[in-house]
Amino acid sequence: MQTSPLQRWAPWLGAVGGGAIIPFSMAPYHIWPLALLGLFLIANSLKNTTPKQAILRAFAAGIGLFGAGVNWVFVAITQFGSSSIVLATLLTALFVLGLAIVFAVPFYIYGRGLSRSLLGQTLGFSALWVFGEWLRSWLLTGFPWLYSGYGFINTPLTGFAPITGIFGVSFVACLSVCLLLAAQAAWQQYQDEFQPQKQAQRLRFWQQLSVLGMGAIMLWGGGALLQRVKWTTAKPHDISIGLVQPNIPQERKWDPAYYQSSLNILTELSQPLWDLNWVIWPEAAVPYPYHQAESILKDIDRHAKQSGAVFMSGIIFDDYASLPDDAQFYRFEDMKFYNAIIARGFGNGEYFKQRLVPFGEYVPFEEQLRGLIAFFDLPTSIINIGPFNSDGLNANGVKVAAAICYEIVYPNLIAELTIDKDVILTISNDAWFGHSNGPLQHFDMARMRAIETGRYVVRSTNNGLSGFIKPNGQVANTGHRFTRETITGSVQRMSGLTPFMVWKSWPMVAITLLIMICCVAIQKRY
Repeated sequence: MQTSPLQRWAPWLGAVGGGAIIPFSMAPYHIWPLALLGLFLIANSLKNTTPKQAILRAFAAGIGLFGAGVNWVFVAITQFGSSSIVLATLLTALFVLGLAIVFAVPFYIYGRGLSRSLLGQTLGFSALWVFGEWLRSWLLTGFPWLYSGYGFINTPLTGFAPITGIFGVSFVACLSVCLLLAAQAAWQQYQDEFQPQKQAQRLRFWQQLSVLGMGAIMLWGGGALLQRVKWTTAKPHDISIGLVQPNIPQERKWDPAYYQSSLNILTELSQPLWDLNWVIWPEAAVPYPYHQAESILKDIDRHAKQSGAVFMSGIIFDDYASLPDDAQFYRFEDMKFYNAIIARGFGNGEYFKQRLVPFGEYVPFEEQLRGLIAFFDLPTSIINIGPFNSDGLNANGVKVAAAICYEIVYPNLIAELTIDKDVILTISNDAWFGHSNGPLQHFDMARMRAIETGRYVVRSTNNGLSGFIKPNGQVANTGHRFTRETITGSVQRMSGLTPFMVWKSWPMVAITLLIMICCVAIQKRY
């Protein structure tokens, strides 16, 4: 039978369209049914495909997903990378293409051994989808963005997060969709084989629908019941906190002519906050490197101690210990710089960033790319991974898990850093992304880390969104974007461990691998 052009193109349109609508289930839109629809369209487009068809259609889905979801990269390149619109468009397109390739590669397995059996199209697809998300968390340093589970942060499915992490939420959401896909297949089979006189045929069909429907109800109902479980408990005494959001324009932040002006803004905003327990400045807020800011830090330390407060701030740490012992003269490029958080006053400790932003903090293939265009010479693209310190920060006896900017999107890293901590503090400077959706997506990922760990998350940023997140992921208080303000709130120390903090993502990875192996074996057998 000859197929029409629409029939030939329908799977491709479904793949691209499905990928493109998934980001609208996330911040700032939060239309979570669109994630279900997007997953349905992608899963449906991949049914009964060959390996080549599967990988190409998955590539199309990846184009839709990342083209719609991470186009904020264009803002960073044009506004702060001094690039023309044409060049920025090209670089953004290359970025999206690269992510789409990484997204698509695992689906070769789907076409090879999963796409032609009902088990493979349900459990197999769900497992492979999550396995691909996990690959994106570490492959080529990782880009753990736009996981489908984030679209369900305001739904009962987050009940699974303290046990399985974000990957479990993605798996349950995907499996829910695949059960619907199985119901569609059962209906199609029923229509194709329907004979009015066969009562057994109708009974079998309704039995199939009942099982699939019960499966979906159990998944969502199970999530709702798990939301009631309190994995961690609050210790007495609220901690009062003041966040300083200076809203310093990105183009001025690293201009020496504005260093003192920036410092004045920060100190003036902080004045009303010193009666609180903690005063927090955002990422790299101190406008001088650590050793050049020693006198400033001593003054702040003294003032904080007089007020009985803890002061915490982001700062660029210039590591003189990285220079040779006999170095009398050195070049700027010989020095190592770390993105850090420090605690002073009635607090102490330093934390150095472990997950760096490609091109923002370091340049991959530096020898080949550095100097080609202004985007590869951003002022902060000289950062190194600092010494790892699992102790975090001590804020007057409260153990604080520190995470800088991009690090909050890494589930396993946050679980590791939080294992013996009371509160999570994440600082950021999302001014790079202007008025795009990137910072709002970033904030929702911090919400998911709160759910996974059962901890309060305090988020301090240069220009928003700053605020306080409860252990259940609900937002206690936030400021506004692109405003110069202070945000006050309180948190509590939390004790106890969620299962995810202990096991991290490894059980989900093992489960997805086991499911895929079993589904491939069953498809080959039949």
